Amino acid sequence: MSESEDEGWGPLAHEMHLEVSAYFAALSEVTSGEAPDSALPVLLLAVGQLCGAGARIGALVDVVPEERFEPDAGPDHDLERLREKLHGLLGGLDSYCDLEDPILSGEVTDGSLSADLVAIAADLAHGQVHYEAGHETEAMWWWQFSYLGSWGERASSALRVLHTLLAHVRLDADDEDVMEAELAALHAVDALD
Repeated sequence: MSESEDEGWGPLAHEMHLEVSAYFAALSEVTSGEAPDSALPVLLLAVGQLCGAGARIGALVDVVPEERFEPDAGPDHDLERLREKLHGLLGGLDSYCDLEDPILSGEVTDGSLSADLVAIAADLAHGQVHYEAGHETEAMWWWQFSYLGSWGERASSALRVLHTLLAHVRLDADDEDVMEAELAALHAVDALD
């Protein structure tokens, strides 16, 4: 009997594996530089989807692997190049104000969107290695543990920053440009009638 049949985490681990793969695909798409105008919407969707997946595994009962030690997953992925690409793409939009701990401390700290996105990727990649090695329960344990301990908070912060950036891009348009767009839309509606 396999580990996933014993523990029953196989289907959920597979769903999380798909979410992790989608997150990595989005990061790859954004850092390719082929469509810089879609970077914010793609990142917003990817991180938002990941927040939903994280909330699902965070709300589960604690995943406890049979063995009380983590099998060696091999060396960690070197994600510095990914961080550099994201930092270069985001430019001056990379830094933001963050709260150290909104419950225990009101201390304001500096945050980095590229660092958050890569820290999330590092935690997810570690679990992905376990999943791909056939250790589904271990992967679920790692994803849940690291969600509650680190990447969930980073994903929530990144989601808020991405939402704010996209809102500024879309809503802080020049009044004259907005008026021209509204007039063009009205004329288009009039032409249909």
